[in-house]
Amino acid sequence: MPTGVGPRRLDEIMTERARKRPRGPLIIIGGGEDKEGRRVILREVAKHLNGGKLVLATVASHEPEGYFEAYERAFADLGVTDLVELYVKDRAETLDPDKLRLFDGAAGVFFSGGDQLRISSQIGDTPIEQRVREIHERGGLLAGTSAGASVMSETMLVKGTSGESYKIGDLHMAPGLGLVRNVIIDQHFAERGRFGRLFGAVAHNPRELGIGIDEDTALVLEEERFEVIGSGCVYVVDGAGVTYSNIAEARPERALSMYDIRMHVLSSGDSFDLSLRRPTEVPDLLKSHAIEAQVSG
Repeated sequence: MPTGVGPRRLDEIMTERARKRPRGPLIIIGGGEDKEGRRVILREVAKHLNGGKLVLATVASHEPEGYFEAYERAFADLGVTDLVELYVKDRAETLDPDKLRLFDGAAGVFFSGGDQLRISSQIGDTPIEQRVREIHERGGLLAGTSAGASVMSETMLVKGTSGESYKIGDLHMAPGLGLVRNVIIDQHFAERGRFGRLFGAVAHNPRELGIGIDEDTALVLEEERFEVIGSGCVYVVDGAGVTYSNIAEARPERALSMYDIRMHVLSSGDSFDLSLRRPTEVPDLLKSHAIEAQVSG
């Protein structure tokens, strides 16, 4: 036993250290990731797997046929050859020992697209969700595209009109898996004109950052910071400084009003600090103000 350990057992110390181990990265993808060309995002997934096993969870799809084969082909040339599919038709299947054994030795889990409510309703608070969290807690990769991106947040955007201004009441949200806290994530963002509904989500939850991710674009989140990769942009909507909104008083179908909202537009190579609510590459004066505001708050 090392000097100075005292009465505590060595295994207790190792357990404590394990608890402090950083969680694995999250790769949150706006959908439509390139599977045939440069495959920048899938290469990032492969890099973090480092030759390990990947569980492809097609739970979000009502008809998952073809998803697994497409990813199997896309990952093959990137060195990801140990790829298994997880699909459950209903919550009862989350108790199936064969389903749970799919996670044995996995280095990461990738949630494909479809309906994010299927993910949260089918595997939320089940042994499968627990296995996913265990992989993440011990440093494994979690990735999700489209619906698999939206479900990452604690508050999940489920439904809302795209391509027009937000109308009061035209929004549906639900609890997500909560793998990243204090954000609301939307996907296929610029392509489907989802600015209005993300503004609406932030108006409902101004303490949470709204994050919109374009297609073939992802954020790679480690601890409290993320970096943008891919061909599009990530939009961060911050409602902390809003001085007025009509979200609580206006009648249904009235357009949203909101004053003094802040938005950042980030492209490949840019990074953002969620704890400071600021891009990392900002002038020192602005960064110090952000830190002061966080401390005083």
